Amino acid sequence: MLSEFDLDAYLARIGYTGPRTATIETLEAVHALHPAAIPFENLNPLLGWPVSLDLDSLQKKLVAGGRGGWCFEHNTLFRHALEALGFSVTNLAARVLWNAPPGNPIGPRSHMLLLVDLGSSQYITDVGFGGNVLTSPLRLQPHTVQATPHEPHRLSPIEKGFVLELSLDEGWKPLYRFTMEPQFPSDYEVSNWYLCHHPSSFFRQMLIAARATKDGRYALRNNALTIHRKDKTEKRTLTDAAALRSSLEIDFGLRLPESQELSAMLKRISQMPAEPGSQEQ
Repeated sequence: MLSEFDLDAYLARIGYTGPRTATIETLEAVHALHPAAIPFENLNPLLGWPVSLDLDSLQKKLVAGGRGGWCFEHNTLFRHALEALGFSVTNLAARVLWNAPPGNPIGPRSHMLLLVDLGSSQYITDVGFGGNVLTSPLRLQPHTVQATPHEPHRLSPIEKGFVLELSLDEGWKPLYRFTMEPQFPSDYEVSNWYLCHHPSSFFRQMLIAARATKDGRYALRNNALTIHRKDKTEKRTLTDAAALRSSLEIDFGLRLPESQELSAMLKRISQMPAEPGSQEQ
């Protein structure tokens, strides 16, 4: 039996009360609200718990359960929400370039994003790219600097696709490259399983959480908390399990499960050495 998408519950989760019409205004509003309400986090793969991409599991975890997830969970849920609102949506996949060393071989298509067709124009939407998540849809228009509620972005054309770039103080930085080839859910299942289970998977080695709100971006790497605001950046090291749990619950808005495995993991991560330049807490 196929699960039904509960649009009312999803919109309540992200705090959207506006019109339910397939317009650019609606798309912009829900795109900004989603990453503010539902954070990026990798607790499941880090703890060895499964990450399921079926609709029922996504609604139980990200909507009813007060949890977050990674790109496949976020953008699959977002696709269901957009389609329920009447949008035409196509699944796409990307190869991550962010923080890749120069000359490094191009990696696999391990990231999910979406293409939304409004008839007169097309937009890239992506509510699941960790600490640099988009907070606004981007018109599929190359060589154009596009403002978002946070940093400016642009799409640079490459053969058969585009590179999404982010503007920072040090200049333009590539996030990922993608083509326009539609993807099937089974395509994401392969990458999802690999990132959950392969020993070299980054998501099995480090605690990661991210959230983008109106006032800035929150990012957690193990016990190092960074808060980027327009006028300053604050860094703290969370040196005990209680502070780490409190940050996950308050800064990232997570409803954490009661679990001995989780408690042990938070204790272990809180005891890691502080990063240079951070303030202990």
